[in-house]
Amino acid sequence: MSFDALIVSHGQPSAPGAGEAEIATLAAAVAAHLPDARIEGVTLAAEGRIEALSAERPGALIYPMFMADGWFTQVQLPKRLADGAGPQLVSFGLDCTLPMLAATWLRQVCTDRTLEPSDTDLVIAGHGSGKSRRVSEATRAFADRVATDFGPRSVRCGFVEEDPSLTDALSGLGSNAICLPFFAARRGHVLDDLPEAVAASGFEGIVLDPIGLHPDVPKMIADALLWRAGYRS
Repeated sequence: MSFDALIVSHGQPSAPGAGEAEIATLAAAVAAHLPDARIEGVTLAAEGRIEALSAERPGALIYPMFMADGWFTQVQLPKRLADGAGPQLVSFGLDCTLPMLAATWLRQVCTDRTLEPSDTDLVIAGHGSGKSRRVSEATRAFADRVATDFGPRSVRCGFVEEDPSLTDALSGLGSNAICLPFFAARRGHVLDDLPEAVAASGFEGIVLDPIGLHPDVPKMIADALLWRAGYRS
């Protein structure tokens, strides 16, 4: 299973080092499942680094650690890759196995708290976008698939940058509600906007970590890379 792969995230333009450390940690966790592969993490915010890494590793698989496909994954990322890099996999948030992972997690949360899924109200917190519907469409598609598998009493989506807002989506629910952030990491909106919305709405339910931080995610990414590299049929 010898191959190269680059896991690419947006990073933090205001503090590139923080994003680089974060994606390096994820890459190391993925590499633990692929001992013969070379897995590297890189952000778009680190000036010149993705150009250099992709030039050094022609043919490396490109795994976008993004929640949807949009301008960053379809325009900026391909533009910055060196000739010969790729192929590029589907973005993390669009992986067809992610909703199953989320539903399994939610069932475990219910078991741990002696709740029935059918008695819970599920809120998927997403980014949204004022420029493109693709981000919210990916969030809603994820929510629908999770709800089909998990079976909550109700499911809602709330967004940072479009309606319905996070505050609206989190309002009017009881203590049996569960909020799952449809984000790749714990920073930015997860640290600021989501807690503010929880406070403003009076939300009394459970707020989980972002789906990208689930401990089974590195194995999921490793499996996706193996499939694309042709080691599973």
